[in-house]
Amino acid sequence: MAWPNPSYYLASKAKRPNLYYLATSVILCSIFYIVGIWQHTRGGMANLAENECTQLQNMSGVAAKSHTLDFDSHHSAIDLPIAPASPARVNHLPACPMYLSEYTPCEDAQRSLKFDRVMLVYRERHCPEPNEVLKCRVPAPNGYTTPFRWPESRDSVWFSNVPHKELTVEKAVQNWVRFEGKRFRFPGGGTMFPRGADAYIDEIGKLINLKDGSIRTAIDTGCGVASWGAYLLSRNILTVSFAPRDTHEAQVQFALERGVPALIGVMASIRLPYPSRAFDMAHCSRCLIPWGQYDGLYLIEIDRILRPGGYWILSGPPVNWKKHWKGWNRTTEDLNKEQSGIEAVAKSLCWKKLVEKDDLAVWQKPTNHAHCQIKRKVYKKPPFCQGKDPDQAWYTKLENCLTPLPEVGHVKDIAGGMLTKWPERLTSVPPRILRGSVKGITAKIFREDTDKWKMRVTYYKGFDGNLAVPGRFRNILDMNAYLGGFAAALINDPLWVMNMVPVEAEINTLGIIYERGLIGTYQNWYA
Repeated sequence: MAWPNPSYYLASKAKRPNLYYLATSVILCSIFYIVGIWQHTRGGMANLAENECTQLQNMSGVAAKSHTLDFDSHHSAIDLPIAPASPARVNHLPACPMYLSEYTPCEDAQRSLKFDRVMLVYRERHCPEPNEVLKCRVPAPNGYTTPFRWPESRDSVWFSNVPHKELTVEKAVQNWVRFEGKRFRFPGGGTMFPRGADAYIDEIGKLINLKDGSIRTAIDTGCGVASWGAYLLSRNILTVSFAPRDTHEAQVQFALERGVPALIGVMASIRLPYPSRAFDMAHCSRCLIPWGQYDGLYLIEIDRILRPGGYWILSGPPVNWKKHWKGWNRTTEDLNKEQSGIEAVAKSLCWKKLVEKDDLAVWQKPTNHAHCQIKRKVYKKPPFCQGKDPDQAWYTKLENCLTPLPEVGHVKDIAGGMLTKWPERLTSVPPRILRGSVKGITAKIFREDTDKWKMRVTYYKGFDGNLAVPGRFRNILDMNAYLGGFAAALINDPLWVMNMVPVEAEINTLGIIYERGLIGTYQNWYA
């Protein structure tokens, strides 16, 4: 096939505008390039196409304005760096044996037996020695199945995910949990609420206001499978539930599988891992904590973590013991002594008993310590703590002293500042910031952080579509939560965030997170 001579053709049109030449050059170059690829096995055609294009560009003046393309190779194998002797990536840790599928760091039930049983010290966190640390990945139980999505998960958990039937036997008459087919079903019952958690919460709602947004954060001590916290979620009350690691299973694992916030924990010899004035409400339903013993040490700790004006709710022994004492297999003298001890400790903390009705008793913490300081002349114990940071709670020993509330200017003022009701509380500047009690954090920084996380979460959802799917995730761990902006930006999604504040952080911001109506805890990622 004979191709026309482009040089002769273009020479005859030399006076045409350069734009015409440029367009013609591009078209012809494309044709030559395609033909060259088609005939590259015949040799020479690709070079012909390149030569023809070069001539066209020179004639049209384009070559003077562009870079010359260079298709030659400028690197060879000899120029490459010497390969490393070992792989650049670290090998993955192997999987642990299957018998460790329920291993919980620092909560080894067998290792805990080495420690003192007094005050349940053996059930506290006891981390392994350096030579005992596992260097393998804890596997999921055999047959682990993706949990049910919320809200179905509240009532159903796959047996394969928590393969323990002990509670179905031990708590059979209390309606905690039932085994049906391949799943556990949670009817919502509890030791003190066999009619279900909803009905029980309704009874509490008749004693204190659960609807006006003044109660947002709660803590359930000795929570069992956390049904109380599970049913409070529908009322916009976010509960941290905790129970100790049992010898056969961690009850809180049921709670987590259900999609309910929960942590392994116990009231023993150290503070609970929460800041002071964190919770609006604390609850114990037959949690078996000796509230009146050890000079009221455990109620003193509840006082530390309750906000001014917060509530403590107790159901079960010794409440209403005159009616139930025979069923509890305890003497009237014993039960009366226990209740008298609790009442005495509550008074020494300046709590007011609001009501005792049927199986429920409710106390309220004072809104400030103006009157309590005067009462120290009568109730000399516990004394006010001196010089200790009330928010320091990581492996901090309990002490028989009352955590003082911030000073107030008037007897009717709320110590530490008034909290805005939920949901405005989420974005209102927290009192700790307004009072300047958290070093380096201002109202401006708080607002900017809130806005920043709204934009970030929008980006995250666009980047990872799974985060934008309602119900795809039920719980998220924020390993360095700062002001809780990430959790706040996700507040309208059907999930909850456990906000972690490392104990190594320069600024302790967990109190701010709780004042926003969010939950979290302290954590040391090294122990």
